[in-house]
Amino acid sequence: MNKLSAAVAGFAALAALSGFHTGNSDLFILAAASALCAVTTRRAATISSFMKIFVGIFSAETIVFGLVRLLQAEGLWPAALTDYAPADIMALTVAIFSILVYLVSNIGVVREMNRIADLFFDSHDRGEGRVWPFPAFGARESAIAVAMIVVLVLINQVQVGISVRLSIFNRDWFNAIQEKNATEFWHQLLYIFTPWAFGYVALAVIEFVLQSMLVIRWRRWLTEHYVERWLGGHTHYGMALAGGDADNPDQRIAEDVNRFISGGEDGYGVYSYTILLISTVSSLVSFSVMLWELSGNYPLPGTNIYIPGFLFWVVLLYAALGTLITHLIGRSLTALYFDRQRREADFRFSLARLREYSEQIALLSGEKAERLSLFHRFSGIVLNYLGIVRKRKELMAFTATYGQLSPIIPYVITAPFYFAGKIPLGVMTQTASAFGRVEGALTFFINYYTSLANFKSVLDRLSSFDAAIDSARAQAKQSQHVSRMSGDVLALNDLTLSLPDGRPIVHADHLTLEAGSSVLLTGPSGSGKSTLFRAISGIWPHVAGEIVLPSDARVMLAPQRPYIPMGALADAIVYPAAPDSYARADIEEALRAARLTPFIARLDEDNNWGQRLSGGEQQRVAIARALLAQPDWLFLDEATSALDERLEGDIYRMLRERLPKTTIVSIGHRSTLLEYHDRHIEMAPAASGLFAPIDKVIA
Repeated sequence: MNKLSAAVAGFAALAALSGFHTGNSDLFILAAASALCAVTTRRAATISSFMKIFVGIFSAETIVFGLVRLLQAEGLWPAALTDYAPADIMALTVAIFSILVYLVSNIGVVREMNRIADLFFDSHDRGEGRVWPFPAFGARESAIAVAMIVVLVLINQVQVGISVRLSIFNRDWFNAIQEKNATEFWHQLLYIFTPWAFGYVALAVIEFVLQSMLVIRWRRWLTEHYVERWLGGHTHYGMALAGGDADNPDQRIAEDVNRFISGGEDGYGVYSYTILLISTVSSLVSFSVMLWELSGNYPLPGTNIYIPGFLFWVVLLYAALGTLITHLIGRSLTALYFDRQRREADFRFSLARLREYSEQIALLSGEKAERLSLFHRFSGIVLNYLGIVRKRKELMAFTATYGQLSPIIPYVITAPFYFAGKIPLGVMTQTASAFGRVEGALTFFINYYTSLANFKSVLDRLSSFDAAIDSARAQAKQSQHVSRMSGDVLALNDLTLSLPDGRPIVHADHLTLEAGSSVLLTGPSGSGKSTLFRAISGIWPHVAGEIVLPSDARVMLAPQRPYIPMGALADAIVYPAAPDSYARADIEEALRAARLTPFIARLDEDNNWGQRLSGGEQQRVAIARALLAQPDWLFLDEATSALDERLEGDIYRMLRERLPKTTIVSIGHRSTLLEYHDRHIEMAPAASGLFAPIDKVIA
C-alpha cells in the first residue's frame, strides 16, 4: 500500500500544478481529495485484507481517472474520444470511495465482519481457476477471489456510469418529445439508449455468473475452515461438555456461513452488502453532483434566493430523519432474528432426536410426552415469529409511508418552475430522477433495515461460535495431561478429574497399568469410571495432573453405545479408517470373529445402521473395529453390556486369542467378567470425598 500511496500523492501534486496552470478550481478540490486519499491509503496497511482490496481499487482508479481529467483540463484529450471520456467527477468520486472505505473499516461491527471475511482472504490454500476460453490455472484461492472481486467492482462501476448516461438520455429524450423533434427522438432511442441498455444487460449476466462462482468458492472454503476448527483436537466434544451460547453448531456451519457470505435465499451477506454499498455510494456521489448542479434552477420557495445544493440538502435532511425513525422502530429486530435461528434449530434437532430414538420412545409409549415437548418448542417459534411480525409491521407502516411520499417530493418542488415555463420537461424529469437516486442511496438503511438486522444476527452467531471454539481449545490446551515416555507402563500421577461445572470427582495417584495385562475397573454409577477412560484417551478437558502412556502406543476406546455412521455397512465397520484401508477378506473375518457372520452378505448395503442394528450388534461392530485396528491398549467401557453372559465370555476369549499383544482394560458390573481379567481395580470413595481407584484381590 505504501507504493500506491506514494503514487496517489504524486498525482495530487500533479493535479495541483495543473490547477495553477489552467486556473480550474475543480482541480484543486481533486488535488485535496487525492492528498487525503494518499494518507488513508498508507494507513490502510493496517486494516482488514478484505477492505484493502477496495482501497487498492479506488486509489488506483483515482490515478487513472485523475490523469484522464488532467488531460481534458489541459486540452490534451483526443477529440475523437470525447464521447468515451469518463465523467469529470469520476476521479473525485473514487478518491472519496477510498477514503470512506478506510473510515468504515474502523467501525466495530465492520471489523468483526472483516475478521471472518479475512479468514478466507488471508489464507494460503491453493485453488484452481479458469477463464473461458483459456485453460485452467493454479493460484492461491485468495488471489483468485481478489481478482474476481476486482472485476465485479469494475463491472459495478460501469453499471453506475451507464445509469448516469441513461439519466442524461432520459432528459434529452423527454425534451425531444416536448419539442416534437422526431429526428432527435429516434437518434436518442437507437444510438444512445439501445447500446447502453443492452450493454448493461450483458454486464448484469456476467456479474451474476462471476458473483455466483465467488460465493460458492468462498462458502466452500469457509465451511471447510469451520468444520476443521470444530472437529480438530476434539473441540466439538469440549464445546458439547461446556454448553454455553454456541448452540446448534450444525446450523452455524450449514446455514450461517452461507448467510454470512451471500445472505441465503432471502437476504444479503457480506459480499452482497459490500457490492451493494459500493453501488449505493457510487450512485450517491454521481447523482449528488448532478443534483447539486440542477439546484441552480431552483430558488427557495417564494423567494429569489439560491442556496448552493438546495435540493441536495433537502434530500439529505429528509433521508436522515427517515433513517433515525427507522432505527428507533426496528432496533430490537437483531435480537429477535438471533432468537429465531436458535429456536428453529432447536426444533429441528428435537425432531431429529425423535427419529433417532423412535424405538425407545415407542417402547415407553412416550409419544404424548414428545408431542407436548415438540409443541412447547414450536410455541416458542410462534411467539418469536409474532414478535418479528409485530416489529416488521411497525417498520412496514413507516417505510411504506416514506416510500409513497419519496417519489412525489421532487415533483412537488419542481412543478411550480415547470408550470411557470422556467424549466423544460426533460430537466424536471432529470431532477426528479437524480433526487430519487440520491434519496434512495441515503435511505439505504431504511430500505435494508430488516435484512441488515438479520445479517447482524448471523454475524453474532458466527462470532459466538468462534468464541466458543477458542474457549474450548484454550480449556483443552490448559488441560493437556497426556504425555508419552519410553517403557510399557501406563501411569496416573496426582491425577484429578473434574466435571464440566468444576466439581472434582476422581483422584488417582501412582496408579500403573502394565502392558500385556488385562484389568477390570468397577465401581458405583457416577464414580468417574468412564470419565477416567476419556481422560486417558485424551478427550476429557477437565484434568489436573499427569497421564503417561508408552511411546507410540495406539489407544482405542469402545464405548457402551458405539457410533455407527449411515452408509454402507463395510464403511461403518472400518470407521474411522478409509473404506479401502483393509482387505475385504479381513473385514469379513472380523465380522465372523465378532459373531456377526449373517451381516457379511450385507457389507455393501447402504442403510441407517444405527437404527437397524440391535444394541448387542452395535457393540459387536465396535469389537470388529478393534480386531481390524489391533490397538496396543483397548479400553472397553461396558462395551459388552448388551450381550448375554455366554456371548460376552466368547467375545473376551476371542479378543485374548486374536489380540495377544493388546492390553485390555474393561469397565463392567457383572461378576462373571472377573475370570477374563488378571487384575481388579475398584473406584471407591476416599476420605477427601473423591473417588479413587483401589486394587482388589481376585479370588
